[in-house]
Amino acid sequence: MPPVQNAVVERGRKMKASPFPMIEPEEATRLIAENVASPALSDTETVALIVGKGRVLAEDIYSTVNIPTFDTTPIDGYALFAEEGRQEWQVIGEHLAGEMGYLRVEAGTAIRIMNGAPLPEGANSVVMVEFTNETDNVLSLSIPVKAGDNIRHIGQDIKKGQLVLKAGTVMGAPELGLVAMVNRASFRAYRRPRLGVISVGDEIAEPGDLSKPEAVYDSNRFSLAAALTDAYAEAIPLGIAPASKEGLRTMIMDALEIYDGVVTSGSLSVGKTDIVKDLLEELGTIHFGRVNLKPGKPFTFVTAEINGKRKPIFGLPGSPVSSLVSFELFVRPAVLKMGGRAKRHRPTIQVQAEHDIAHAADRNEYVRAIVSQQFDPETRSYTFTARTTGAQNSSRLMSMLEANALLRLSPDPHAVKVGSYMTAVLLNCTEI
Repeated sequence: MPPVQNAVVERGRKMKASPFPMIEPEEATRLIAENVASPALSDTETVALIVGKGRVLAEDIYSTVNIPTFDTTPIDGYALFAEEGRQEWQVIGEHLAGEMGYLRVEAGTAIRIMNGAPLPEGANSVVMVEFTNETDNVLSLSIPVKAGDNIRHIGQDIKKGQLVLKAGTVMGAPELGLVAMVNRASFRAYRRPRLGVISVGDEIAEPGDLSKPEAVYDSNRFSLAAALTDAYAEAIPLGIAPASKEGLRTMIMDALEIYDGVVTSGSLSVGKTDIVKDLLEELGTIHFGRVNLKPGKPFTFVTAEINGKRKPIFGLPGSPVSSLVSFELFVRPAVLKMGGRAKRHRPTIQVQAEHDIAHAADRNEYVRAIVSQQFDPETRSYTFTARTTGAQNSSRLMSMLEANALLRLSPDPHAVKVGSYMTAVLLNCTEI
């Protein structure tokens, strides 16, 4: 009997043909961006500064105070009235930081002053202590002095009522410090998206379970939960679903009722027990079910209407590397958008191959690699080079361990030659 057209035989098992056309990674990125929503303006919460890192500001921040709040100095030294021809000043007291001073400078007098202390009334200059000499309360200088030296005037840095941060700002160290500086202890932020994480497959067991010696221990749920947390989302691990439609349907629908989306891994291919795509067709709209990509070809994106809201389901392959690479390329930018971030894509750079790199002839391949910065003494400039992390099997999670980049290689039967330039997607770098 002739073989059935479009059927694939793998490891002796007949596989059903995929009904989904293969699309390019760029098209997959576009479809996800078009069908994943940014957070609603009302979907916000109050966040204390101490736990605010990485949150997205949902309000404009205006200063409630002048910075500085009074005339002051950024140095330790002497506050005085600078006038032409004067060589000595009588020291009449001191102003300390954190104390409101009461002394007044007159012509011919000076006051010791500390960094951040209020500038005495009458002073028009501050001289750094390193350029002074004080003996028996008489001050002399080793440098010329002029009016305006080393003085910070009230509101010089920030004026009361000034806009200091716009809504949509990602809160990092300087942003959090700035909010505190203008006398705010908290801010309104977009709520972090919450996504349920489900592993699918009868062959999968919980780590530590010794009852199934033939089992594959579930690594994806923990890797994906960590990746979601790194994308500033809340990951809710929901366990292992059996490869049955009804059990998986219940888990996914229950999760969509509560959370903002679902991430599944496993049972996406075209084998007899791979039932996720069949179920997803019943639950919502499958925008695509195959990507011209290695690793990660079975990656599937679905949206479902739940209580008037469109919620995403990201179906990731079961192979550990395929799962993480698909997450990095497609799910992470979507989750960042769901959290209110405007910048969602990792930076890319051009790198030189440190060795020949074999890759797929028929698919786009994202090779795990280590990018290094090299200094060329002849040109006195830096170049970036890349080497792979070893065998690139989709099951070999070790290939992700030291990887700080994914090398984007187009289909080509020929290997990339040493010294050739490639595009590298930098991992662990801020999106641009």
